[in-house]
Amino acid sequence: MRKSIFTEGTEHTESTEQQSQNHAVIILASGLSQRLGQPKQVLVKSGEPLITYMTRLAITTNPQVIVIVIPDNHLLIASAITALANQYPMVQIVVNSQADTGMAHSLSLGIETIAAIESTVIDRVVIMGVDQILLDEPHLTALLAGKQTVVASRYHNWRRLEKHQNRDEKVSDIIGLPLAIDYKLLRQWQSELIGDKGLRHLIRGLPTDQVGEVDNDQLSYDIDTPEQLAFAKQKGWLDS
Repeated sequence: MRKSIFTEGTEHTESTEQQSQNHAVIILASGLSQRLGQPKQVLVKSGEPLITYMTRLAITTNPQVIVIVIPDNHLLIASAITALANQYPMVQIVVNSQADTGMAHSLSLGIETIAAIESTVIDRVVIMGVDQILLDEPHLTALLAGKQTVVASRYHNWRRLEKHQNRDEKVSDIIGLPLAIDYKLLRQWQSELIGDKGLRHLIRGLPTDQVGEVDNDQLSYDIDTPEQLAFAKQKGWLDS
């Protein structure tokens, strides 16, 4: 297990002003939510669609550009984010017409969009989804404050946190999104992003001193199933 560079609840005194001036954000929001049975992008948190809530969260990091990748032919999702995109010129919407092929194509589209914006000078890219409903600004700030080539999030999965979890069952920690990654490396890896073959296996191939981790078990709570949605609403994390 790699040593974490931050732990949940730690106060960070280092300024992230320089990082925040030179990073982009890719929000992967083109999932079809097949297990959930309804688009998770338009679930409601704090009175607004989840995709809008997460975009506002990304805006707090002061990036040069935010690329939101959404699925094709989903008017509810498109309309939920269009008003915010009109309000903030940094927000770019990209439609993924191959959303059923896996996350890698969405990420590749995001990379291409950043590369096409010639006026930007991007050093790092934050990659995030829309359904880690307890994600907050301090966690994104911690990711950007890391100095390693990749700074990823570390958390348990849902099963580890359930009260009826069998203590003898081994459940590995998740090292994943959101994460901050060197932009040049991301461009180099773009050709290897195919189907469900995303960044995780590429990150595992890096030397350990190039990968930092930010611990945050709140990120365990994502929304993939009706049971998880019901639990989140019961806790008040999503609006009923």
